[in-house]
Amino acid sequence: MDFGSYDTIVDCRSPAEYAEDHIPGAISAPVLDDSERATVGTMYKQVSAFDAKKLGAALVAKNVARHVATLFAAKGRDWRPLVYCWRGGKRSAAMAHVLREIGWDAQTLPGGYRGYRRWVLEELHDVPSRFGFRVIHGPTGSGKSRLLGALRRAGAQVLDLEELAAHRGSVLGNLPGRPQPSQKRFESLLLHELAALDAAKPVFVEGESKKIGQLQVPEALIEGMRASPCILLDTAIDVRVSLLLEEYRHFVENPAALEAQLDCLVGLHGREKIAGWKALAARGAWRDFVALLLMEHYDPAYGRSSQRNFFRLPQAEPLSIASPGEAAFEAAARELLEASKACSVD
Repeated sequence: MDFGSYDTIVDCRSPAEYAEDHIPGAISAPVLDDSERATVGTMYKQVSAFDAKKLGAALVAKNVARHVATLFAAKGRDWRPLVYCWRGGKRSAAMAHVLREIGWDAQTLPGGYRGYRRWVLEELHDVPSRFGFRVIHGPTGSGKSRLLGALRRAGAQVLDLEELAAHRGSVLGNLPGRPQPSQKRFESLLLHELAALDAAKPVFVEGESKKIGQLQVPEALIEGMRASPCILLDTAIDVRVSLLLEEYRHFVENPAALEAQLDCLVGLHGREKIAGWKALAARGAWRDFVALLLMEHYDPAYGRSSQRNFFRLPQAEPLSIASPGEAAFEAAARELLEASKACSVD
């Protein structure tokens, strides 16, 4: 779908529909808000279709008029919007009709959001195979996400799945104040990111499992990553501890939240071991706590998962992370990019 030829993409569905997912870059201009949509739907079922349409028309007219007077008031004569609703039906048609009557070249999206959603799934089945991925591996706390950031700043192409998923991919991976998007929203954002990449250049991505928090990574992308060359970070345990303490500072500041997350591991490790971890945290022995958590939980889990799922990992290119400072990651990014250039020349 070519959205770039329009000046504005206008989502005229309800705010709840928009919040669940929308075309990246679309603005919300509902012709019925959530309560109005529910009222019209109830009337349609319990009273009559005629009365529901009469009420709906009045509400749509009121809301479209408000958007024209506010959201669209400063738009010039040449403004060209694309309007969509759920199925490309009455809601988007009503808004587009008014906009065209004003003189704007307003178009509607055939099939609406439902057609867009089918297209997203089809694209996510095909698009990942176009790219050459370089998959960054390393146990928890080795600095994979930080290296991706350094690579992006150095001009490399990066696909940061954990950033898109708003989750660090582990039992302690929830980001404070930032809930994960819906599965549909994650897939829209992912396709938007992929569409901006150049298939002729390598794409650096972190080695992930099939799920990041509660979100499922599309199968075609997982398969492409698992068949790709690997880079293995060599990061000393003391550096990993420092990195994790910085990244998970919110747990240091909120021990109750940490204890609640550790309770999720009782089934794997038993209450006695979890109690020992909690005791270290309770007395402020944070470096000891993180080191023990790495050695007794994260590292064994990483070893089992990565070796099973990434068959090219034994041939991984090693990359050392010397310290937790930003300069170490900038240096590692430069080293990796220089090595990549040398390989492409050869």
